[in-house]
Amino acid sequence: MTPPTLAPATAPARPTPAELAAAHGLTVSGARPPLPAYVRGLWERRHFVTAYATARMQATYSTAKLGQVWHLATPLLNAAVYYFIFGIVMHASHGVPDYLPFLITGIFVWDFIGSSVNAGTRAVHSNLGLVRALHFPRASLPLASVVQLFQQLLVTMGALVLLLLAFGQLPSPSWLLALPVLFLTAVFCAGCAMVMARIGSKSPDVSQLMPFVLRTWMYSSGVMWSIDGMLSQDQVPHWVVLALKTNPAAVYIDLMRYALIDSFHAHALPPHVWAIAVGWALLAGVGGFVWFWKAEEEYGRG
Repeated sequence: MTPPTLAPATAPARPTPAELAAAHGLTVSGARPPLPAYVRGLWERRHFVTAYATARMQATYSTAKLGQVWHLATPLLNAAVYYFIFGIVMHASHGVPDYLPFLITGIFVWDFIGSSVNAGTRAVHSNLGLVRALHFPRASLPLASVVQLFQQLLVTMGALVLLLLAFGQLPSPSWLLALPVLFLTAVFCAGCAMVMARIGSKSPDVSQLMPFVLRTWMYSSGVMWSIDGMLSQDQVPHWVVLALKTNPAAVYIDLMRYALIDSFHAHALPPHVWAIAVGWALLAGVGGFVWFWKAEEEYGRG
């Protein structure tokens, strides 16, 4: 009788690296968290964002003798140059009541919009050392850039109020409209900064093109001239005027003028202007944030 043969004992299956990592609570370094968790992480680091923005603002002109005065002097000098070229040489002031308040308001708001977009382009790429060394929501970087510029805008807005008073503009209840305009402009700029931060992180050369893009955008936004006044003389089709007036920079600039300047009346605004302003803010703010978050794993790599 042949004795029964015993089946060889099988070795227990060894866990895969993924199973071992899950068992010990390990996660992939730099993995993109779910959107709600990402928002919570960003909110938890709000103090870092504001402190980082404040430090950068204080360091911007730290080596200049006039220091932080340049935050105010720069847009005022721009206004003086543009007033000479457009107001005096090119006669853009004709038909525009209170042209100096009109011009200064446009330049101050545009300076915030253009600088936010430009700073967002370099927000991630210029901080690669920080991105590769520490784990934090990368959206903190473009948001810190916008917060820094918004702090500067608040300083210039204080100066703008004094200038408006000097040019005979009296305070009125409409001045309170400047607060929602500032908020919507800031949300729009934050979204644009995050869009450009993602693009600039992969294509740093974009930052070299931005001055030309921003200059074209500025000239088409009625910063130095009235869109209605200039284009009506050349009998430009109405849809072209409407397209220029509803571009986001023109919307926020003209809303600020409507809030602060007595002679800038509602007929100079496009139809449904507040709905347009909210729409641009939501499109850029929410859309830009989600689009930036989708590439969270890619920043600092390659």
